[in-house]
Amino acid sequence: MDAQQQAAKDKLTQLVNNMEKPPHKTRVVVAMSGGVDSSVTAALLAEAGFDVVGITLQLYDHGIALDKKKACCAGQDIYDASQVAARIGFPHYVLDYESKFRQGVMDDFADSYLKGETPVPCIRCNQTVKFHDLLKTAQDLKADALATGHYVERRHGLKKPELHMGLDPQKDQSYFLFATTQEQLDFVRFPLGGLSKEETRRHAHRFGLNVADKPDSQDICFVPDGNYARIVEKLRPGALEPGPIVHLDGSILGQHGGIINYTIGQRKGLGIGGRDENTDPLYVIRLDPKNHTVFVGPRAALGQDTFRVGSLNWLGDEPLPMEGFSCVVKIRSSGRPLPATLFPGPSPHEIKVRLNTPEYGISPGQACVMYQGTRLLGGGWILREPLP
Repeated sequence: MDAQQQAAKDKLTQLVNNMEKPPHKTRVVVAMSGGVDSSVTAALLAEAGFDVVGITLQLYDHGIALDKKKACCAGQDIYDASQVAARIGFPHYVLDYESKFRQGVMDDFADSYLKGETPVPCIRCNQTVKFHDLLKTAQDLKADALATGHYVERRHGLKKPELHMGLDPQKDQSYFLFATTQEQLDFVRFPLGGLSKEETRRHAHRFGLNVADKPDSQDICFVPDGNYARIVEKLRPGALEPGPIVHLDGSILGQHGGIINYTIGQRKGLGIGGRDENTDPLYVIRLDPKNHTVFVGPRAALGQDTFRVGSLNWLGDEPLPMEGFSCVVKIRSSGRPLPATLFPGPSPHEIKVRLNTPEYGISPGQACVMYQGTRLLGGGWILREPLP
């Protein structure tokens, strides 16, 4: 074993094994999607001497993604995961989670669009299937930990384990894990958090894995062609109910074929052609699902500096003080951090967020994730404000 391998082994032992057990007596279940990240996670743990068990979840009907090569948890990915396990030499199992995925992720995705929201199904998948059902399965298998290939870091804080951004800012996935509870964080490990993607691929080549050059997953796994409306219509027949496109001044500018085709902040493809080219561009300002109405207006109308967040998962050391708590928030995974102040809401799971400067295109259903430095403090779902 060369110096690089020994350093990787020592770091993994420190990351995973804080349970006073030697690696060969520490069972780690690895969630394997069939991609390079989870494959390298499993290979590194096995190399370090841990008792590795790989599990791949069959999440949806393979037929829905036959024409999508960059989807996770489809037929090819299950095969790839099994090949990695066979090469490295650890047991691998495929579990049928189609029903749970349909109920917890796909149905929620469709219903959110029908309510005029902008859902983030990858977070729901982590929240419901991977870090709830799969974690329970790992515990049933007498595992000491569950490991995933996410680019985030789990660090030992002064009071409890903390969740931090991945070392590589281009690959950081902490935004998608805000719903990880403290109890789950005690059990889950993220061996790739301190690596870059390039380092991960170098490890994959070193192990001779068939997925070493496999492209990253893109978009939403169960949407084969990026056509969200088609999937919503398939899951909720009759969802494409037409209605008016109304300017904020009350004038009707046209008709639409279903509010699921629109998102807050959208500018192109509004379906209200024929406007004077000298007129300021219009944006989707809000959606009224009850009356099937799309409201449009100038960009200035999108500006917003306060909003409510519900279903809060708070990982901070102390409760939010009544006078407010300063931090930064992200309302999109690739968005810039926004300085803000958090205030307690009417219930323990609802807060008010006040941004230092207005932000444009905030949509109900989006995730609002809070940070202090690299530490993820928590997050929740942006709530719909009452229509004026």
